[in-house]
Amino acid sequence: MPHNLLARASGTLSQRSFEQAETSNLLHSIEAAPAIRFDGSDGRIPVTHNRPGEVGDVEKHAVWAHRAGVNCLTIDRFEGRYMLSGGSDSSLLLWDLQSASDALNHYTYKPAAKASKASSSHKFGITHLSFYPFDSLAFLSSSYDHTLKVYATETFTTSASFDLGSVVYGHALSPIADHLLVACATQHPAIRLVDLRSGASAHALAGHHGAVLSVAWSPKDEYLLASCGSDGTVRLWDIRRSAGSLGLLDLEDSVGLGGEDGLGKNARSRDRGKAHVGACNGVVWKDDGEFLVTTGHDERVRVWNIGMGSNALSHFGPIIKNTHLSTLSPLLVPRIAGRPNENFMVYPNEKDILMFDLFEGTLLKRLRIPGAVIAQASGSAGQRNIKTRITALAWRAGDIEMYSTHSDGVIRAWKPRSKIEVKLDREDIENIVDSEDNERKRKREALDEIFRDLTKQKITFT
Repeated sequence: MPHNLLARASGTLSQRSFEQAETSNLLHSIEAAPAIRFDGSDGRIPVTHNRPGEVGDVEKHAVWAHRAGVNCLTIDRFEGRYMLSGGSDSSLLLWDLQSASDALNHYTYKPAAKASKASSSHKFGITHLSFYPFDSLAFLSSSYDHTLKVYATETFTTSASFDLGSVVYGHALSPIADHLLVACATQHPAIRLVDLRSGASAHALAGHHGAVLSVAWSPKDEYLLASCGSDGTVRLWDIRRSAGSLGLLDLEDSVGLGGEDGLGKNARSRDRGKAHVGACNGVVWKDDGEFLVTTGHDERVRVWNIGMGSNALSHFGPIIKNTHLSTLSPLLVPRIAGRPNENFMVYPNEKDILMFDLFEGTLLKRLRIPGAVIAQASGSAGQRNIKTRITALAWRAGDIEMYSTHSDGVIRAWKPRSKIEVKLDREDIENIVDSEDNERKRKREALDEIFRDLTKQKITFT
């Protein structure tokens, strides 16, 4: 930073270049912010455990947002102020990220609103959340209870509900379109299109041969939709066409529509081919609309050139993990963050967060999750031990920070932090762990003393 300040002061570095260099430095310095917490527990604290032989910080001092685990997360794209989280127990919480008095150091957020347990609320776990693309005063939620619901953000009440007849894994509303069509990925092989204007949900896009697991609208073309499913295919759709999908993406096709000579020589057919060997459960567009990123159960992340319909051949190595059927989409950092030639992808890798260069596949940073590997979650079936994993990531607009949700019910913040701040946080955690160890040792010694006193007494039976 001093070098950039000197270059800017001397006029050798433009203001735009200075901003890009500093945001790039901030991106590379993102770390966990354990002092920023989200408390939806009403004062009840979970108990966490480490597996024998595994290293992990004890998080008995941590709080949870959803007692049965957090499934999904979204942040409004206008102000970056409001954040929604959905739980495995069908709970919905709204968080005001601007309510913090000391958001840089220590703060515990409380929910600004909660969805009431009314007859109109979801019955099972939430699968996906999204704010209305043109106004954060409304949001949509989908659930394992087969429904898509529209909520008013101010009152947190249901405005509309659509029963789609099968599990809804995710939904998408175009960020640029005049139409108000919500594309829904369901357990049924056909994509359901719900029209918020008319309330109709009869239109469907047929083509997949299994459950549709994720859908995403193009940020460049209002009628272009991408979908992926359990059959391992990724399909592109023009919703104005009734003849089916535009075509499929083939993992073995690296030349695309242009063929070997750019004129179509040996170009592959668009009516067959698979994008992943196994289920594909994540699809997301780059913000320029030129590239698509998909994830699959073959534990691969693939980048696609949509203009050519080809595999960009980005390789992210064997470190990628993806085994759950629920939607798992990587986070693509907005272009305004970082230098023009930098393209960051952040991947939720179950137990850690991986930051890659999108096209080179280079691992830039590995963020480990602080805390226990095994945690206890509470739901309608009582307490159960679960393996902690990352379920979703969300980027906050206008800031260099992101948030992650976890199956142990915790929402964690990730912010740019200096090495000194990280060191101080680790020392605080070590002090808490040491004090808890000393307390356990004191109690154990007291129990041992009581036991010795009892065994010394002579007991006579008559």
